Amino acid sequence: MSLPESHHRDDILIVTGTYKPQIHVHYLPHLSLSFARHTDALNQTFLLLSSDYSKSLHLQSDRFLEFHTPQGCHYSTRIPRYGRDLLFDRRAAEALVPSAGVSADGLGEVFRLNLELGRFMKAYEVDVGGDDLNSVGAGSLQGGINAGSVNTGAIAEESHNLLGFGTSLGTVEFWDSRSKNRAGVLALPQSHSFGGDTRAEVTSLQFQRSGLTFASGTSDGLVYLYDLRSPVPLLKKDQGYGFPIKNLIFLESSTSTRQQTSESKILSADKRIIKIWDPLDGTPWTSVEPAVDLSHVEWCRNSGMLLTANEGRQQHSFFIPQLGPAPKWCAFLDNLVEEMAEDPSDPSSFTGGQKAGDVYDNYKFLTQPQLRQLNIDHLVGQTGLLRPYMHGFFVSQRLYEEASLISNPQFFQEQKQKSVKEKIDKERESRIRGKKKVAVKVNRRLAEKMLEREEKNDRRKAKRVLAKGGDDDIVNVAKPPLAEDVDEEKPTRPGLLTDPRFARLFEDEAFEIDERSHEFKALNASTNVDGQFPKGLTAAEEEDLDQPPASSSDDESDKNDAEESLPTTQNATASQKQRQRQLQSVRVPQMVASSSNRKPGRTIDKSFGSRAAKLKAKPRSMGIRSRGVVGEREITFVPAKKEKKTNRFDGPVRVEKRDRRSASGNTFRRM
Repeated sequence: MSLPESHHRDDILIVTGTYKPQIHVHYLPHLSLSFARHTDALNQTFLLLSSDYSKSLHLQSDRFLEFHTPQGCHYSTRIPRYGRDLLFDRRAAEALVPSAGVSADGLGEVFRLNLELGRFMKAYEVDVGGDDLNSVGAGSLQGGINAGSVNTGAIAEESHNLLGFGTSLGTVEFWDSRSKNRAGVLALPQSHSFGGDTRAEVTSLQFQRSGLTFASGTSDGLVYLYDLRSPVPLLKKDQGYGFPIKNLIFLESSTSTRQQTSESKILSADKRIIKIWDPLDGTPWTSVEPAVDLSHVEWCRNSGMLLTANEGRQQHSFFIPQLGPAPKWCAFLDNLVEEMAEDPSDPSSFTGGQKAGDVYDNYKFLTQPQLRQLNIDHLVGQTGLLRPYMHGFFVSQRLYEEASLISNPQFFQEQKQKSVKEKIDKERESRIRGKKKVAVKVNRRLAEKMLEREEKNDRRKAKRVLAKGGDDDIVNVAKPPLAEDVDEEKPTRPGLLTDPRFARLFEDEAFEIDERSHEFKALNASTNVDGQFPKGLTAAEEEDLDQPPASSSDDESDKNDAEESLPTTQNATASQKQRQRQLQSVRVPQMVASSSNRKPGRTIDKSFGSRAAKLKAKPRSMGIRSRGVVGEREITFVPAKKEKKTNRFDGPVRVEKRDRRSASGNTFRRM
C-alpha cells in the first residue's frame, strides 16, 4: 500500500493510502491505531480543519470534496475540474482548491468553498495559458494534454496571510485574501535544455514564518529562495536528481531547547531524497535517502522527527536530534540518542565534551544499593555527576574512585593485586598448548588420527623450510625430497576433514566405524581398543599374564593364591588396592593344553611371593631335592646299595625307562 499523504498534529497522525483507498488514524500517546476506513476513490490530499481528527477535508481523485468525522463521511460535494492541491484559509473559513484546465475566459481557477456559508464563492482566476495558443479557451474546460493548471498554493498564516499560487507556466501569483485581488506576479528564471529555453512548472511553495521570505520548487528539481521585496532570487539550490520538488519546509522551532541548532534550516524533498540545507548559503547539512520513492514529508513541529508517506507498506520515520528533541509520544528516543552520540561538538552528546568513545570509560553504572554502600546516595538529583538510567545511575568515574577510596582505603591496593594476578594467569595460559579439538559427530578417533598426521607433515615441512633458509614460496620444490622426510605411511589427502565429499563420513551415524567388530580387529591387529593390558603392573604380574591357563581347579587355586598374595588389611595403600582390582578384572585368553601325566591336584604358583612363602613353610631336608635359600639349590649324594625291585603281583615286571623323557612326564613341568 502506497501512502500518498500524511499529516500530523500534536498527538494525532492521519495517513491515507491506495489499494484499497483507505484512511488510518493513529493516536500517538498510545502508539495505537484509532480507526481505519475505506473510501470510494483515491485520496489525493487532505487537511485537518480542527485541532484533532474530528474534522478533516479530503480531495478525492474523482473530483469530490469529502468532509469526514470520527463517525465517517459527513458530506461530499463535487468540483467542476480536477483538483491539484488543497488549502484552508482560516481567516476567511474558505477551502481553496487549485485545479487543472482553464475556464471559458482561458484562465486557470482556484475554487473557493466557503465553509461558513456552505457554498462556492467566485474563484481566483490565475493566468496559466490555454490548450491552444491560437484559440484560447477552446475545449479547455476539463483540460487536455498541454492544458495549463494551478499546481500548488501556500498561505502565510502566521504573518500577513498572503496567498501564493504556482502555475504550469513557471510563475507565482500572489493574492490578497481580504480584497480578493491579485497583489503581484513573479516569474521564475527559465531553465536551459537541449531543446531550447523552456519554462519549468512550479510544483511547491512555502512561506517563512516572518512572511518576507518564501521558497519555490520547480519540476526540474530546482529550489529558489526569494525575498518578497525583490524579484531576484536570493539563492538557487539544485536537488540533484531532476525530479519535481514535492515538499518545502522551513525548519524553525517555536521553542528554545538544548538540542535545537541556533540557525534555521530548509527541507526540500523529491521522490528520491530529502535534503536539509542552510538558507543563507545553501550549504548541505544532512540528507536522507529512503529505499522507496517518497510521496510526502511531514515535520513534527518543535521536534526532530520526520514522517514520510512513501510507496511502500510501512511508513517511515526519521529522528534527527540536532533539529529538536523527540516528541512526547516517543520521549524514549532521547535516552537512546544520548548513548549513541560520540561527537564532542554535539551539544546533545552524552559525553559532555569528552573524546569520542569515552562514554563508558568515564562513567560507571551503579545501582541504588551500590550507591548506599559508597555513601553517595544523597547526591541523587543534586549533581550532574549522577545520571539516572533504567534501574540505576551512571556515576562519574572520578567520583566513583574518590568514594571507593574513602569507604575502603585498601581499594587501590586490592585492585593492583587483582590486576597483577590476572596478568600472571593470562601469561600462564599462553604457555599451555593443548591439542586441537576435532568438532565431528562420528569417527572422532579417525579424525584425530588424520589431524595428528597433518600436523606432523606440517612440522616436517616447516623444518625443511627453515633448514633451507627461506619462505615456503621461495623454496625450490623441484628438488627430490629427502629420505627422512618421506612418511612411511601413505600421506593423507590435505583438507580431508573439510572436504565436502567426505563430510558424511564424520557426520552421518551410518558411516560410523565399529572398532569392536571382528572385521576392524582383523584389519587393525595392533590397535588396542579395549585397553587389554592394565597400566602400572610389575614384571612378575606381566609374566603371570603371559602364562597359559590351567584347568578349572588350577584357576581356583591361582585365584586363591593371588588373593593371599595381595594385601587385604585395612592399612593397605590405595595403589595396592588398585593393583588388586586390576588383577581381578584381567581375563587371560583361554588356550588349549593337554597333559596326560599332570596330577589333578598340582597347581602352578602365580606370583613370586606365594612361591617364597611355600618354600619357607617346608622343613629343610638333606635329600637329593632339598631346597635351601630361595633362588638356590643344594644337591648331595648319599651312597646306598642298589636293590632289585620285585613285583608284588604275578604279572610281568614293568621296567620304567628313565633314560628317555616324555612330554607328559616332563620333570621341569613338575618343578
